[in-house]
Amino acid sequence: MKKQIDIPIHNRQLSYLIKDYYSLKDVREIFSLLEKNNTFYFPILTNGLFPAANLQEATQYTGYGNVWVRDNIYVDLAHQINGHTEVTLRNIKTLAEYFIKHKWRFEKIIAGALDHNNPMNRPHIRFNGEDLSEINPKWAHAENDALGYFLWLFCRIHNRMDIGITDKEKELLTLFALYLEAIRYWEDEDSGHWEESRKIEASSIGIAVGGLAEFKNMLQKEDAQTFSYHGKTISNAFLDFLITKGKDSLQQILPSESIQSDRGKNRRFDAALLFLIFPIDVVSQKMADQILYDVMHNLQGNYGIHRYLGDSFWSADYKDKLKPEERTIDFSDNIARRDSLLKKGQEAQWCIFDPIISVIYGLKYQTSRQEEHLKLQIRYFNRSLGQLTGENCPFGTFKCPELFYLEKGQYVPNDTVPLLWTQANLWMAFKVMNDSLKF
Repeated sequence: MKKQIDIPIHNRQLSYLIKDYYSLKDVREIFSLLEKNNTFYFPILTNGLFPAANLQEATQYTGYGNVWVRDNIYVDLAHQINGHTEVTLRNIKTLAEYFIKHKWRFEKIIAGALDHNNPMNRPHIRFNGEDLSEINPKWAHAENDALGYFLWLFCRIHNRMDIGITDKEKELLTLFALYLEAIRYWEDEDSGHWEESRKIEASSIGIAVGGLAEFKNMLQKEDAQTFSYHGKTISNAFLDFLITKGKDSLQQILPSESIQSDRGKNRRFDAALLFLIFPIDVVSQKMADQILYDVMHNLQGNYGIHRYLGDSFWSADYKDKLKPEERTIDFSDNIARRDSLLKKGQEAQWCIFDPIISVIYGLKYQTSRQEEHLKLQIRYFNRSLGQLTGENCPFGTFKCPELFYLEKGQYVPNDTVPLLWTQANLWMAFKVMNDSLKF
């Protein structure tokens, strides 16, 4: 019987192991093969942080040797889900240390002494992981999703592991909530997951809502009076106010990503909305099903999934059109320049989404026990496996790419191989697949 796999399988060894149905033994055999080939090797800094990618000398130009808050949260979450609690705790504590070191940005924006409309004034979400210093080149640091992710995972870890919180960390969490109020996150234009043109984005608002909700859970266990800053104390009522503001905005915007009248700030489909389902879980089942349908029917490609229609990042023959130092720079204020390089239908296809969809359907199956949900879990699990690099990849075999793009008519991985965010998502997909097959 022909395998029902709708994506090329790049690795010859994996092509013999990918199936329409799996036993626990089958999945463990594949995982063992990947482990032997270092697919799940995560280079870690001495302080517990992770670079965005495990780069070679020729790909240092990408800047992915730096630390991104968002990427670290996904890598950290994958370690938590897979039982590596020491790694998890060390990472989130160091991220907190970074934000505490630069808390003056929160303080000045809260006080109105710094203009948050300038992204460089905002808390920096990309930084030097070695010494926790900020990086000077201009960047689209207006990324409320990254802040929401940190708030969410910090509180989640401490809530579930029953770990003590220092006074400095309590003050930091207080600053996060006050900052989100100060910038009016529910109607703030930010650059979001993709670090591009600023607009009011449902994916950013939803992540912030999730972070605030997890903070509220923490408040149930801790003395609320200890979460204060300059006489301002965080209360359940205050967090409810912020959460309601965000949910009201989501009610208006979803299932779109953005609905502003400006054409450049209006987007019906965006794969970042998947993250509101997993890991953040802030949308109803009905809305989750709509988001899944939208992504699967409008953004899914043969090699991966588009971030959104019209995405010009790593469009066709990208390396021929842009010098190395231009390929990953901040285009947030001049996206039209990069968009001019794109021809319709030639958007890059990303590898971070298929494992997330597999996880979502796996969790649905574990609740519903519906065979269709298991089939979809396996389908997107297989798509994720198919994306792993094969013998012809210059970066090596069994690696997790960031994306596939068109180079001289052929889809190939871009220069960010392996991307740790993709690795983390695939690792979580394996865990959930194992759990589903135990039922």
